[in-house]
Amino acid sequence: MSTVTCQISMSLDGFVAGPDQSLADPLGRNGLRLHEWMFASDRWREGRGLAGGGHGVDADVVEEMVRDVGAYVMGRRMFGGGVGPWDDGWRGWWGDDPPFRTPVFVLTHHPRPPLPMAGGTEFRFVTDGIRSALDQARKAAGDRVVSIAGGASTVRQYLAAGLIDTLHLHIVPIVLGAGERLFVDVGEPDLEQVRVVAGPTVTHVTYRVRR
Repeated sequence: MSTVTCQISMSLDGFVAGPDQSLADPLGRNGLRLHEWMFASDRWREGRGLAGGGHGVDADVVEEMVRDVGAYVMGRRMFGGGVGPWDDGWRGWWGDDPPFRTPVFVLTHHPRPPLPMAGGTEFRFVTDGIRSALDQARKAAGDRVVSIAGGASTVRQYLAAGLIDTLHLHIVPIVLGAGERLFVDVGEPDLEQVRVVAGPTVTHVTYRVRR
């Protein structure tokens, strides 16, 4: 059975998105700062056809984040487009060639036909809950990894249900003060620290989630 992982950046005060999230500012006020370490890496830029960027510890982590991932699961808010019935013109935040390159299972209350995109990404919309989405993602991934992509509510639900095997926290030395917290209503997950990698601006911590 495929391993279920989650990679997520978090501020020192425990937020994975800033306050006042909107269609115009999906990560909330100052939330984009959580991901600047990734955007600055040459591995991230190469994957989008861009030159430049730094190569080092953080770039190696970016490469590991996508290695052997066969499917993703994300929430409606991460895919975006607002609440309620779908606007079929909304095709996600990432343009016509999203970075996922695999099936992506989007949790939603509103049905929508699958949305194939360039580069191998296909968004598939799941209306019958987190376990169904994970079952479908595992089937699509085969022996490869299933990654719970976010956002915060989706990760919390999978943690609370004990369905994540490995949690990778990328701890960014900023204080957001408000926004979406990760560790709220997740019960008491038994986390075993198995790896710490100190990057130049971010600390990457890997936990095994013990059953």
